[in-house]
Amino acid sequence: MAKVDMELKKAFTELQEKQIETAQKLRIADMQIENLKRNKQHASITEREINALEEGTRTYESVGRMFYLTPVEKVKENLGNKQKTAEEKIKVLESSKSYLENSLQEATKNLRELVQTKKDRE
Repeated sequence: MAKVDMELKKAFTELQEKQIETAQKLRIADMQIENLKRNKQHASITEREINALEEGTRTYESVGRMFYLTPVEKVKENLGNKQKTAEEKIKVLESSKSYLENSLQEATKNLRELVQTKKDRE
């Protein structure tokens, strides 16, 4: 009986550690997704404002603490690339979140099956 209790205790401990680790990873992924959505929205708003500019307006892009003169078309292209990159990263993070959630559910299911098997043996 003590052996069974130790085995169950070990399984519960492992599941608890996995839950804590997964919860941390999910929170980090959520924060990254929110940050990427904000960046994407910022690029979208900036692009909309640039589209409203008159012909011949000078535009600048920042490089660190410096700004350099950039053609409007290049600025629009860069903003579009930022939006695409953010969208791709969001998809990757969401699939990673889905994998983590499924992994946690699978571990919980396995633990329940172990407990049920132990009960059936008694």
